[in-house]
Amino acid sequence: MIGRLAYGLAGLGGLLALLEAVPRLGLVDERFLPPASTVLGTLAGQLVTPELWIALGETMRGWALGLAIAFGAAVVAGVVIGITPGLRDLTGSTVEFLRPIPSVALVPLATLLFGPSLGSTLLLVVYAAFWQVLIQVLYGVAAVDAVAFDTARSYGLSAWSRVRHLVWPTALPYVMTGLRLAAAVAFILAVTAELVIGSPGLGAEIQVAQSSGAVSTVYALIVLAGLVGIGVNAAVRLLERRVLAWHPAVRSEVAA
Repeated sequence: MIGRLAYGLAGLGGLLALLEAVPRLGLVDERFLPPASTVLGTLAGQLVTPELWIALGETMRGWALGLAIAFGAAVVAGVVIGITPGLRDLTGSTVEFLRPIPSVALVPLATLLFGPSLGSTLLLVVYAAFWQVLIQVLYGVAAVDAVAFDTARSYGLSAWSRVRHLVWPTALPYVMTGLRLAAAVAFILAVTAELVIGSPGLGAEIQVAQSSGAVSTVYALIVLAGLVGIGVNAAVRLLERRVLAWHPAVRSEVAA
């Protein structure tokens, strides 16, 4: 663990050194790529302004609400489709048709329905995150041993009991994988909606900085978005390890 952390810090230090040297040496015009020290200084200045924290709060609110809605809807839909005979075949073509549609293609619809508001962010976030979770839930339900499922049904266990004691424990690792994927996608779409549509948040602040020619501020906000994305992924990974602490794969990962 310490070795991996050291390598990670070394790689980050090398990247910062490169970004500092490239504009300083004149390889790239500083007007388009400010030195890393300038960007970090700008970021430090932005972090003490209440406007930045308000914008970041708006982004995290859209991310959290959208992810929660998508996760809840996808888990329920995935379990129902997975355990209902014939329903997966019936809905398969619809899922395969809707899933590849890029969420950004819904930007005109979101703008028409909600304008530059939280509703537009939620529409894009929910649509993108929903499919990430749904597909994993379907895989998880399909992994349930058919003999065990039929045995539970023959012994008179209710549908709820079968889901709770048989389907859910089997599907849970897949569900957590879907949540981890959806969390990252949801954050990307939250910032994208703000950047393109102008919904309140970090993306809108980046757009304002770009329009006003504040290049170092643009890079500083992009760096902040990256740091928040890393934090989101780390938090979901921690949740995944805690929820699946009983799973052999997680236990072996922790031991390593």
